[in-house]
Amino acid sequence: MEIGILAKTFVRDSVEEVFDAVRAQGLACVQFNMTCCGLPPLPDRIEPALARRVRLSAAERGITIAAVSGTFNMIHPDASRREEGLHRLTILASSCREMGVPLITLCTGTRDREDMWRPHPGNDTPKAWDDLKVSMRAALRIADQYDVQLGVEPEVSNVIDSAIKARRLLDEVSSARLRIVMDPSNLFHAGELPRMGQIMDEAFELLGRDMAIAHAKDLSHDGDAGHEAAGTGVLDYDHYVALLRRYGFDGPLILHNLTEAQVPGCVRFLREKFGL
Repeated sequence: MEIGILAKTFVRDSVEEVFDAVRAQGLACVQFNMTCCGLPPLPDRIEPALARRVRLSAAERGITIAAVSGTFNMIHPDASRREEGLHRLTILASSCREMGVPLITLCTGTRDREDMWRPHPGNDTPKAWDDLKVSMRAALRIADQYDVQLGVEPEVSNVIDSAIKARRLLDEVSSARLRIVMDPSNLFHAGELPRMGQIMDEAFELLGRDMAIAHAKDLSHDGDAGHEAAGTGVLDYDHYVALLRRYGFDGPLILHNLTEAQVPGCVRFLREKFGL
C-alpha cells in the first residue's frame, strides 16, 4: 500500500510544479485531475503533446498516476447533459494511455440539476437506476475501447449511496473494468454514525475484493459529510486500517479534502496508522 494524494491539492502554474510539490511532501503517487493542466476536469480536447507531458513529468519525478478524475452527473435529468458527459469521458479515456493512467474515477450522480454532489429524492426511483445503468454501460464501452478501468464510489448524496447499491451495480453491469473507490467517510446516512463499525464491515464484505483505490479523509458528522482532513474527525481509522489489511488491499490510499498546509500532518498520521 502506498500513500498518495489528489494532485489538485497543490495549486500551481504548471503540471511540473504540481508534481514537484507532491514530491516535496515525500509522496510518489497521485490521483490526477486535468485542472492541474489548466483545463476543466473533463475537457473537450486534450492535445497529445499535453498527455505525453503529463506522463513524462510524472515519470521524471518517480510519481505514479493511480487514477484521473472523470466525474460528471451520470443520472442528470437532462439526457443531453449525460450525453455530453459521456462525450467528454471519451476524450479523457482516449488520452489515458498516453498519460500513463489506468483508472478513471466517476460520480454516479444525482437528480439535482445544479450540483452533482447534492442529494435528491429522485435518486431512489427505478428510472434513476435505469438511467445510471445506461450511462454506466456506455462508459464501460468507452473503457473497453481505450483499455482503462472505471472506479465508482458509494456516496450518501448520489444514486449509489450505500455499499449494497454499489454491489448491486457491480452485479448487474457485470464488467471486470468496473471497480470500487473505497471511502468510508461517505457511507453514513443521517443517524448512522453510531453504527460506524457495522457499516464499514458491511462495505468491505460487499466490496472489499473489488477495490482499485482507497481514499483517506475524515468526517465530523453523518449525512452529507466527509469534508475534513484525515485524522481530524471521528472516523475510526484503526478499524479502517484493519479492514484494508484484512482484505489484502495493496493499492494507493489517496488523501483528499485537505489544504496544502495540512498535508504533512495527514501524511504523518497515515504513516503512523499503517506503520509505513
